[in-house]
Amino acid sequence: MTESNQSIISQFLLLGLPIPSEYQHLFYALFLTMYLITVLGNFIIIILIVLDSNLHTPMYLFLSNLSFSDLCFSSAAMPKLLQNMHSQDPSISYAGCLAQMYFLTMFGTIESFLLVVMAYDRYVAICFPLHYISIMNLKFCVSLLIPLWMVNIVDAMMHTLLLARLSFCENNVIPHFFCDISEILKLACSDIYINELMIFIMGGPFIIVPFLLIILSYAKIVSSILKVSSIQGIHKVFSTCGSHLSVVSLYYGTIIGLYFCPSANNSTLKETVMAMMYTVVTPMLNPFIYSLRNRDIKRALRRVFCNRKKIFVMAVCSSFTCFM
Repeated sequence: MTESNQSIISQFLLLGLPIPSEYQHLFYALFLTMYLITVLGNFIIIILIVLDSNLHTPMYLFLSNLSFSDLCFSSAAMPKLLQNMHSQDPSISYAGCLAQMYFLTMFGTIESFLLVVMAYDRYVAICFPLHYISIMNLKFCVSLLIPLWMVNIVDAMMHTLLLARLSFCENNVIPHFFCDISEILKLACSDIYINELMIFIMGGPFIIVPFLLIILSYAKIVSSILKVSSIQGIHKVFSTCGSHLSVVSLYYGTIIGLYFCPSANNSTLKETVMAMMYTVVTPMLNPFIYSLRNRDIKRALRRVFCNRKKIFVMAVCSSFTCFM
């Protein structure tokens, strides 16, 4: 490619969502509401786990990390989408696009690893209940989480730096509502072989292997369930694992539908809808999935609310006494 056909890209244009102009305000209100629910729901889960000592267990330690990941993952894409819809300006700076891609890559892959450690936690709790406390101790849980975060931070940084070395042509239009790495690579003028090779190499360890480990964990759990003769015991096991299975289904169902079931017709529309599922819908639903049928979360919410109410009443009474 000749040098005249290349230019220094200072910004990209995000086409956003294929929404007719007359419905822009309606969808803006809808997406804003969904994002606020996502932030509030995940933030409440994190606060409850931090404040309530009864939730200081391995399962809720992993859940707090998942909620934080969902909160950050959605926040990497949604504010820019809402800003662009409100201002009708589809531009995003070159640095902003790389930063958005970095955080989306990091928090997107972190979720797959968190789902693995949560599946392992359920496996130990069901198959080795008498040894659960000794196996899933605080030191072991932290030793799982720290490498998990570090590896994903380095992986996202590697993809971002590899992307930053590329030169881009005059076309700077990204047919998406966020800076998707695959769409950015299509705009590059320079050789993207190394970028594609690293995506292919890291795709297995970061997506396929975690999924297989989750399948293996639940195969062991099902095998253990079949040995239980009590119907009540079986119901309790499914109740324990139901929330996690729902989140796994949402996360990997979207990935399988997007990357492993290609469609020749309306591929761009399909990719946009599926991307909306895992950037907006899934992070919004996760707090409800884990809290609606979770008695511990409900009890913690009541305890925290009642304690704050008591503190507020005592503070008001003290203030009133001072004035008397």
